[in-house]
Amino acid sequence: MKLKLYHKIIIGLVAGFFAGILLGDKAEYLKPIGDIFIRCLRLIVVPLILSTLVTGVTSAGDPKKIGSLGIKTVTYFIVTTFFAVVIGLVVANGFQPGAGLALGEVSEIARPDKVSPMQMIVNMVPLNPAEALAKGNVLQIIIFALLFGGALSLAGDKGKPVADFFAALAEVMFKLSDIVIRMAPYGVFALIAWTSGKFGLAILMPMGKLIVATLIASTLHVLIVYTGAVKFLARVSPIHYFKKVFEPALVGLSTCSAAAAFPFTMRAQKQLGVPERVSGFTLPMALTINMDGTALYQAVGAVFVANIYGVDLTIAQQATIVMTAVLASIGTASIPGGGLIMLTLVLESVGLPLEGIAIVAGIDRILDMFRTTTNIFGDNSSGLVVAALEKDLDREIASTPLSDMEIEEV
Repeated sequence: MKLKLYHKIIIGLVAGFFAGILLGDKAEYLKPIGDIFIRCLRLIVVPLILSTLVTGVTSAGDPKKIGSLGIKTVTYFIVTTFFAVVIGLVVANGFQPGAGLALGEVSEIARPDKVSPMQMIVNMVPLNPAEALAKGNVLQIIIFALLFGGALSLAGDKGKPVADFFAALAEVMFKLSDIVIRMAPYGVFALIAWTSGKFGLAILMPMGKLIVATLIASTLHVLIVYTGAVKFLARVSPIHYFKKVFEPALVGLSTCSAAAAFPFTMRAQKQLGVPERVSGFTLPMALTINMDGTALYQAVGAVFVANIYGVDLTIAQQATIVMTAVLASIGTASIPGGGLIMLTLVLESVGLPLEGIAIVAGIDRILDMFRTTTNIFGDNSSGLVVAALEKDLDREIASTPLSDMEIEEV
């Protein structure tokens, strides 16, 4: 029997974990294989985002339709992110992940340059689109693609050749994605082997409460918020949803990058019955704006740091954490470790020592697995919900079990 791709990924993940435990530090030699896999995925992400978002805007046609998509999409992102932070705080306050952890000597960490909220908004607009593309600045690429796609729509027939070019480029990038993701089982094996070889089982014990608290909060958010949205807003079976999103979630778990899982997410959207007009619009935005897992982690991380320094957070401080985490998660680059940078802003907002980040940094890779997986479940739910609200969801495909679908093997 021919194994499906997600079966191969599971095998690679499990085999990689045990290989890392057995090899220990020698698992470092496997890491280049995983690095090549991530590089290949990043190779296609920028042109894929640009082409799909421009195509999504132009295919929407009516500017009012584009506005409707944008309002529904951004509203969904903000609401789910708010719930993510609240759930993170509730779990962390109940779990007290840093309680009982002896504070040892911590290393000094570099403090990032402070940027005002207004300057953050200004920085969203690219000075040079080519520079934004070269640097992979996802937020600036999204702003440019939205403006460019809108201008193409307003140009009418004169803009059609350019719109057709981006539509063709999107198709080419989808084909290239199919080629690249054949490497997934091998890349996952190497990355998981390196992670388990580096951290082993010993590191999990002293930081176990933080890891468990983050895992519990992430799981609750997925099961309560996303399941509720899929069932009651999209009116789709959560079972079908989870089965179809399982593959990109596995890739995100191993790579710690929602951007790396983007091609898999696009394929999952097709299996969920979401038209490209919607997924091409919502998913690129989701990579930067829909960071529920990251926001949730910031709440748990802030309580953890407060615990280890013996600080009791007031209601006002926790409200500040909610606001800061929601805003900070918007614009977080979807790359490994991005949440650690955003945690700096959250800690500063309530006056907690930044040295606490140095303690968390040692296991950030493990925590990043949960954050990214949560983000990917959120990305897929956003496309599904928005498509349903726009009455563009193909319900026949959405209600078809994954096992009954004819899926092109890659």
